[in-house]
Amino acid sequence: MFLFFDYASLYIRATKYKKMRRSLILLCLIQSVFSQAQDKILSLPIYVKNEKSFNQQDWLIQKTNRFAEVYQSADHKDIILDNGLLKRSFRLQPNLACIDFTNLSNSEQLLRAVGPEARLTINGTNYAIGGLYGQKEKAYLLNKWMDGFTANPSDFQFKSFTISAITPYVNWKSTKWAANQQQAKGKMVTFNFESEIHELKGIEVQVHYELYDDIPLICKWLSVNNNSKKEIKLDHIVNEILAVHEEESAVVGKTAEMKSPHGIYIESNYAFNNSMTAHLSDQTTHWKKDTTYTSQVNYDLNTPCILEVYPPIGPGIMLAPGQTFKSIRTNELLLDSYDRQRNGLAQCAMYRKIAPWATENPIFMHLTSIDSKVVKGAIDQCVNTGYEGVILSFSSGLNMEDTSPKNIEYFKELTDYAHRKGILLGGYSLFSSRKINDQEDVIDPKTGKADVHALFGHAPCLGSDWGLKYLSNLKKFITATGFDIFENDGPYAGDVCASAKHPGHKGLDDSQWAQMELQKGFYRWCAENGVFVNAPDWYFLDGTNKVALGYREVNFSLPREQQILLNRQNIYDGTWEKMPSMSWGFVPLTEYQGGGAAATLEPLAEHLDAYEKLMVQYYGGGIQACYRGPRLYDTEETKKLVQKVIGWYKKYRMILNSDIIHLRRPDGMDWDGILHVNPETKEKGLAMLYNPLDEAISRQIKLPLYYTGLKKKAVIREKEGEAKTYPLDGEGNVIYTVKIPANGYTWLEIE
Repeated sequence: MFLFFDYASLYIRATKYKKMRRSLILLCLIQSVFSQAQDKILSLPIYVKNEKSFNQQDWLIQKTNRFAEVYQSADHKDIILDNGLLKRSFRLQPNLACIDFTNLSNSEQLLRAVGPEARLTINGTNYAIGGLYGQKEKAYLLNKWMDGFTANPSDFQFKSFTISAITPYVNWKSTKWAANQQQAKGKMVTFNFESEIHELKGIEVQVHYELYDDIPLICKWLSVNNNSKKEIKLDHIVNEILAVHEEESAVVGKTAEMKSPHGIYIESNYAFNNSMTAHLSDQTTHWKKDTTYTSQVNYDLNTPCILEVYPPIGPGIMLAPGQTFKSIRTNELLLDSYDRQRNGLAQCAMYRKIAPWATENPIFMHLTSIDSKVVKGAIDQCVNTGYEGVILSFSSGLNMEDTSPKNIEYFKELTDYAHRKGILLGGYSLFSSRKINDQEDVIDPKTGKADVHALFGHAPCLGSDWGLKYLSNLKKFITATGFDIFENDGPYAGDVCASAKHPGHKGLDDSQWAQMELQKGFYRWCAENGVFVNAPDWYFLDGTNKVALGYREVNFSLPREQQILLNRQNIYDGTWEKMPSMSWGFVPLTEYQGGGAAATLEPLAEHLDAYEKLMVQYYGGGIQACYRGPRLYDTEETKKLVQKVIGWYKKYRMILNSDIIHLRRPDGMDWDGILHVNPETKEKGLAMLYNPLDEAISRQIKLPLYYTGLKKKAVIREKEGEAKTYPLDGEGNVIYTVKIPANGYTWLEIE
């Protein structure tokens, strides 16, 4: 029976508590809850294992309508989430716990032991959400053990569940060119928990799982509803706890030194540190040891095999009666390979699915002046060359914090002019690495002063009066002027603040969480109002569109020849885990960070060769660079060059914005190149090949075409030349002989 209980074991457990009567009453209440849930689970379709789902079609190449569904197990005891690529199952009684987490692409079981769904620290006391107890062997989990597991009456108890379609986390307003215009679809299951402990009466915890269509990805997040009559403090929230199998059998070694499991990639929307990469920006993924797993090989039981996901500080917030708290969102992507390229493609697929705004990729320049004549001239040049937007750059004179009628009127007139021409207009604003004053800056908890302790030395507190007004002014300025693009330098980078006087947070405990919520809330507002955001930090999952490829600013004071090769290295290195549209590069048309005439392109007509190479390698990588200067062209010849490159880019825009296979890293000693692949477009691939040498070269190059989706043959055309058919070998490769001119480039279209 679905609602069977081992009352003897539960009674024995209950006798461990002084208030045994309350525990027994609780067991009766649990039985009543499951009686109410029985009809609901019985209405779900029964799960039937599909052996054909394993190793049939590569999800990175072929979409086969793998839809997320919710099932019941044949014995009616479990709820199962399955989309043909990922399966996650939950036992519902005597309390809810995850009992199965399988990658259906390779049939790998990630879970080795049961545990709680989450953990809350409320008013200084820890409480588990769900969970089962009694598993003695923690190396693996068998179905036959599960009926013997028991619940802990002091834990939050499962009460009910609901099933709904996934609703967008960010109500993105798409107004610009984007490779993906669709929001993610799938099913969400919400498990509801309550506590029978008197002090927690009225506190409801909801655990949400969002399973997406066509990708081995699930998102988990928590809601805490305070339906009680008193305020509570949420000190800490762990929104994911998974006992995952270990990656290696190391007899000795410390937890931090050992490999964490590779079969699952975790990314939450709580990331910062200005690294421009996801894994270094991650703040919430914690791999810990499990001392209850006594059969592990490691003698000191240090194996990193417990995954816990939580912010490093806080949230530390006070939740008033009637208020609801929402946790971070933990995205769990299952990987089926050790291959860096394949895992990077899977990560890019995740961004396309859950952050489609990151596929927006307008063609823009960075203008160094706000003079009306210069701005209108740049807008006209955009129209003439095919550019789509102008960003008023740093040091241009733009002040978006100034919401005076005069300033608003000035920039609204420029925006209206741009819009009449079909051009986007936006601008730059600096938040961090600046000092406001001792009252508004972040306060050092050690000294109690606004010392130089922030990540960038000095930084204002986003929860201060100044910080709140900063965000308010930006919204007012953008709304009033109609700006389309916002470039935010130095977004909130995680600085804590010990002030008890700032209106945006209570004190030190909630200062990081509160500032993160303010920053993310602003970016979501931008995405929902059609404002494109460049921000040099990892806020993609809350609405931002781009970060830098990764660069060293002073490199742009180097001679042009060095910049060209260094930029190609940046493109190659910065696109393993990022889609091309997620990054921006940099081209100093005028002097930047020094360097003089040898480092810049102005006068443009005198450096057409370097200008073309820089444009081609950036646009050939699908990367928008910040072409920073007063204009895009200075002569008719320069204009024709820009028109040619932009026209070529737009012709192949979809494939050039597609994922990158890395062929050979630029080293200046031989050819280098990348290959764009997309099985869903007319052009299945497009290779960009470069020759840094002073003489022309001929090379036999292996083109790995597996991820193009082509099976037996490929039609390859060099530039606009004759198309020729080539057979693919058993691994999807073509050996192609190519000639590349001295200090030049070529490209191959593949159909």
